[in-house]
Amino acid sequence: MTDTPAALAPRQLEAYFAFMEVGSLLRHAVEKQLKEAGDVGYVQFQLLARLGDTPGGALRMTDLADGVVYSRSGLTYQAQLLEQRGLVVRAPSPEDERGVVVTLTDEGRATLAAVFPGHIEAVRRLLFAALDEADVDALADILGRAAARLRSDPPRSAAARRRRPGRTSA
Repeated sequence: MTDTPAALAPRQLEAYFAFMEVGSLLRHAVEKQLKEAGDVGYVQFQLLARLGDTPGGALRMTDLADGVVYSRSGLTYQAQLLEQRGLVVRAPSPEDERGVVVTLTDEGRATLAAVFPGHIEAVRRLLFAALDEADVDALADILGRAAARLRSDPPRSAAARRRRPGRTSA
C-alpha cells in the first residue's frame, strides 16, 4: 500500500498555479515575439543565445541539451533546422569524434541581434514591470534555489553527462 502525500497548503497551491500561469503566458508572448522578429522558435532562441554567450560561440550538443533541458534527439532536430538556415554549423568534436560541436555563425549572431531588443522589451514589460527591485532580487533568489533543487535530480535531458577521463568539452 502506498502512502498518499499530504495536499499542498493553500498558499503553496496558489504559488504553484501562479508560477505555471506566468510561465505559460510569458513563454507564449516570447515565442510570438521571436517568430515575428527572427523567425525562430523558443528552443531555437535558447540555443542561439547560449551559443552567443560562450567564448567562440561553440558548445557540444550534449552540453547544449543539458543547459536548455531539452532531449538530445529534439535538440539535434532544432540544430538541424538552424543549420539549414545558416545560423549554426555542426562539426565533429576535435576532442571526441563521437561528439558534435555546434558553432554560431555570423548569420546566427545577426539573428540574435535582430530578436534581442524586442525580447528584452517583452520580458521587461510582461514580467518585470510589475516588480520592484526587491521583488526581482527575491524572485531571482527563489527561482535560483528552486532550479538548484531541481538540478540536483534532473531529468536525463538536464543531467550533465559524465566525461571519460582525459576528455574535455569543446
